[in-house]
Amino acid sequence: MKNIYSLIGKGVVQTEINALKKLKSSLNKDFDKIVNLILRCKGKIIFSGVGKSGIISKKISSTMSSVGIPSFYVDAGSCSHGDLGMISSGDILILISHSGESSELKNIIQYTKRNKNINLIGVTSKKNSLLYRSSNLCFLLPSITEAGPGNYIPTSSTTSQICFGDALAISTIKQRKFSKLDFKKFHPSGTLGAKLRNVADLMYRTKDIPFVNESKNLNEALKVFNRKNLGVLVVRNNKGNTTGIISDGDLKRISYKSEDIKKIIVKNVMKKNPVIVNENMLAVEALAIMNDKKITSLCVFKKNRKKTTGLIHMHNILNANIN
Repeated sequence: MKNIYSLIGKGVVQTEINALKKLKSSLNKDFDKIVNLILRCKGKIIFSGVGKSGIISKKISSTMSSVGIPSFYVDAGSCSHGDLGMISSGDILILISHSGESSELKNIIQYTKRNKNINLIGVTSKKNSLLYRSSNLCFLLPSITEAGPGNYIPTSSTTSQICFGDALAISTIKQRKFSKLDFKKFHPSGTLGAKLRNVADLMYRTKDIPFVNESKNLNEALKVFNRKNLGVLVVRNNKGNTTGIISDGDLKRISYKSEDIKKIIVKNVMKKNPVIVNENMLAVEALAIMNDKKITSLCVFKKNRKKTTGLIHMHNILNANIN
């Protein structure tokens, strides 16, 4: 008896899984037409719906905007009181309604019919509904069984709607070759935005990097080290190519063993072949390299791997709340 609720829960999940399987099988040429229409759109992608379908429409619109597709949600009920002005020529209106017959949809449907340059896309489960008959393009959601008693509580149907929206958004950005760097532009703040920051966003630039020529003695190198105060020295040759690195730990060990650091040449004590990364690498990936190599700094290059154009320190990344 004590496991009855988990069994009920599993039944709900299975019912919704069955609905999603039917949705997967129903994605056809109508779905392709909708994606192609969105890709060709010169205006906005507007979502609307009533009740729970309206909430889901708002979520799908938010997803679209987050991946660089101009989109917003308009409340179907408010459209009867002035909000129809938000929809203009060249826009695509995507109406989501399980029944396709909600009274709040009628005014917004009539508005799109009067404006031939607005494409109406209907997403509904009822083939004979007003929404299905009135749409320029329509996607018919499959008939499913709602979870729970009586087959009337919106569960499987709303899950199908939200999954349809995700499929629509991802299919669209795949065609547009939307990348992680593109995604970062629309998520500059918060945890997600932080994780998408790259090395170039956080690194020290050339003027701040403690460079030292490999022919210098350690006493001269130490002056640069203390002046820049980054806990590391980047060693270069006469051509400006990076040839090595010296950490603060290295300096302490060398100074402890030697009485006259003026006689020690940088080239003879530096660590050769320092770990380098491209400035476009995600900062979280750079942090993983540091942890794996047990080091605190990485030399950064832009195009030429031999030329250090930046220096990324572990503290740069941790201070940006990336971990």
